[in-house]
Amino acid sequence: MESEFNRIHSIAVIGSRGQMGGFLALKAERAGILVHRFDQPLDEEEMARLLPKSDFVLLCIPVTVMDDVLPMVVPHMKKGAVLSDVGSVKGRPLQQMIRAYDGPVVGTHPLFGPTIPVDFDPTVALVAERDGDKPSLPAVKDFFERLDFGAFESTEEEHDRAMAMIQSLNFSSSIAFFACARELPNIEKYVTPSFKRRLEAAKKMVTQDSDLFVTISGANEYSLEAIRLFRSFLSLAASGDMDLLSERASWWWREDNK
Repeated sequence: MESEFNRIHSIAVIGSRGQMGGFLALKAERAGILVHRFDQPLDEEEMARLLPKSDFVLLCIPVTVMDDVLPMVVPHMKKGAVLSDVGSVKGRPLQQMIRAYDGPVVGTHPLFGPTIPVDFDPTVALVAERDGDKPSLPAVKDFFERLDFGAFESTEEEHDRAMAMIQSLNFSSSIAFFACARELPNIEKYVTPSFKRRLEAAKKMVTQDSDLFVTISGANEYSLEAIRLFRSFLSLAASGDMDLLSERASWWWREDNK
């Protein structure tokens, strides 16, 4: 029985020397998919030769350079090829891709980095806002499943609101908390195991990936909304409503109480 969609057999990874681009390119090659790799400086002749042979063009580039890269890539794409990105924000990049390309556009966001913890189930959010793009979703979903990742369909708004909490607010609340904690003299003498675990969990985000999270937060239109909502919950804490907050926070472990 023939497949209901045109399966992806070849991809072009733009930004293949980056951590995520290199990781996905290698995973695709190991899954038996033909991969064409491109990185800065982009070679126009190579793109003219290889992009017309690619079913799927995956932009693994910062959102800040999207408008610079798209005019170099899109003219060489074959008709019907799917254009995609892997950014942590979907609103602005999707609109940039749609403006630049009249073929199918499916935004993706792998909810993990190049090093996946052994106890984490890696999934990818897929976003196709226009009706004409939705028929390409099964092929993109199949592509990531062949790389041993789960994939689920989302919307631009749902995705970006969620990431405003999961990424932007996690970053802003962490740096605010640790900036506040350092104001007390000799506080490092009082570090407990739970505080140390929180320090260790935040270390890479604050000391290595700070610029990345600042860029992500700035590009997500819901970041400030998430901060304002968090501030309202902090107000509950300041008024002493700890039982209410604990009850609501316990939602994350609701399966343990069944």
